[in-house]
Amino acid sequence: MAFANAILTKDPTFGVIGLVPCAIGGTKISNWGKGTFHYKQLVMRAAASLQYGGTIQALLWYQGESDTVSEEDAKSYKAKLQRLFLNLRHDLQSPTLPIIQVALASGSGVFIDTVREAQLGIDLLNLRTVDAKGLPLQPDTLHLSTPAQVRLGEMLAETFLQFLPSTGPISSPTPIGGVGSCCNPMLQFLMVPLSSMMVLR
Repeated sequence: MAFANAILTKDPTFGVIGLVPCAIGGTKISNWGKGTFHYKQLVMRAAASLQYGGTIQALLWYQGESDTVSEEDAKSYKAKLQRLFLNLRHDLQSPTLPIIQVALASGSGVFIDTVREAQLGIDLLNLRTVDAKGLPLQPDTLHLSTPAQVRLGEMLAETFLQFLPSTGPISSPTPIGGVGSCCNPMLQFLMVPLSSMMVLR
């Protein structure tokens, strides 16, 4: 993945990077609310990633295209997204967990600007926004082109490295070993919904 490759290019001593994908395409922000299936799966995967000594370093979030179809969804997006971030920090027991979200480059409907304004307007501690606007799209005018995806990964990596040293990682008390272990004593994981993903270290 471009994100991990970019980190290791900039810092070869960073160690092993684990990415915990939680993405589900075509979902609305309401599908990720606390108590929903997707939310429970995200938290469960995050917990499973810690079993062999990993540390969650950040949450990467790229979602919102489906919320541009309805004006009601677009207008309620900011409150729902902010609540989601706060709930995740609470349930992952990491109140200062770094979060890097992506501001939309495109959308499925006409309310793209409304959702983008919501994303850019969220003001939380340890939250950074990477703006994807202007990156090349595929012919469907919705999805990023392959070169654009690579560039976005690099942008996310540059932003992530600005957070280090981490202010509040989640670590597991279990010693590293067994399945999933390696020779490096630091196993790094990143959780990311692209819609979502976690970065582990």
